[in-house]
Amino acid sequence: MMEQSPHDLDPTSADAPADAAQAARNRALESALARAASGDSEAWREVVVTIAPRVHGLLASLCRDDELAEEITQSVFCTVAAKLQTYVESGRFEPWIFRIATNRLRDEMRRRTRHARAVGDEVLDARAVRSGRGSRGAPDELRELLRRAMERLGEGDREILDLRHIGGLSFKALSDYFEEPIGTLLARHHRALRKLRAILEEMGVDGLDVGDSADGEEGR
Repeated sequence: MMEQSPHDLDPTSADAPADAAQAARNRALESALARAASGDSEAWREVVVTIAPRVHGLLASLCRDDELAEEITQSVFCTVAAKLQTYVESGRFEPWIFRIATNRLRDEMRRRTRHARAVGDEVLDARAVRSGRGSRGAPDELRELLRRAMERLGEGDREILDLRHIGGLSFKALSDYFEEPIGTLLARHHRALRKLRAILEEMGVDGLDVGDSADGEEGR
């Protein structure tokens, strides 16, 4: 699972080098996808190594079941591999594969007649605790507070925070995933962060910067 600092929750903290690095990663992924679609097995392995940990991290956060997350991740990549030769890269691979993964998880959750728990506090709090930006409580206490705060958010707010900060999707990719304009997703993300911050403050957690603006993220 990806580790992130509280600064990752603040879109205004992104700078030009980070944008350039993201663009470079996107180009590398597009190149690997094109080669993989042509039958290059090494390129396909590169795609899997790049995307699979993020897919697994998101699924594990949503269902709190690492074994199930691993099972679905493998299933998703088997599906994608079978369709790869007919796939035409158009810059929408990430939202496509994340949509397959989340839909498959929802289907499995319905089959098991239980609800997914979209929290992901392991990612949200680990670096916050190490950097000293959390509350004055012990790490375990902060982890529990974050878990409870995330569970108080609506499903839509949890989903966009999980996809953005655990799945690592750019706002462009989020726009493709939700089929909504980037501006709409920026506003949704902004509201979700503000709700999370308000809940944490209500619970007595201060000093945890979860961001106050989504400006400047249109290109990421």
